[in-house]
Amino acid sequence: MQKGKHLLIDCRNVARAVCLDDKGMMNAMARAAERAGATVVSQIRYKFGQDSPPGFTAVVMLDESHVSAHTYADLGLIALDVFTCGSTEPRDVLRYIREELNLGDVTIKECGRFLTHEAETAPAYEPEAVLVS
Repeated sequence: MQKGKHLLIDCRNVARAVCLDDKGMMNAMARAAERAGATVVSQIRYKFGQDSPPGFTAVVMLDESHVSAHTYADLGLIALDVFTCGSTEPRDVLRYIREELNLGDVTIKECGRFLTHEAETAPAYEPEAVLVS
């Protein structure tokens, strides 16, 4: 039993334009979360590039937890997190984001959060990485 699911998503070979479009990503994350049944509470984004390599961080805070993205435009990379509690399925959020944005080559690691006492006494959990292109 767990209280939430957390997807750690590595996106490689992402177009530079996607890695620089902080507003587009934030809006896509918010729409995806809502389509998956989550409640958007707040949104914030910050663009890098003046004193650091170009990219951005965007966070959509949910009543059920959060969706976040951090990009490395020069490298074509996005580190995307989708963490949800309750009945909201994080893989649905990711699927809806991917309907709007080309995230390149995607690798997903999923781990349960706040495991129950029985699960805590089990051997250490190693998240499984799954390549989804």
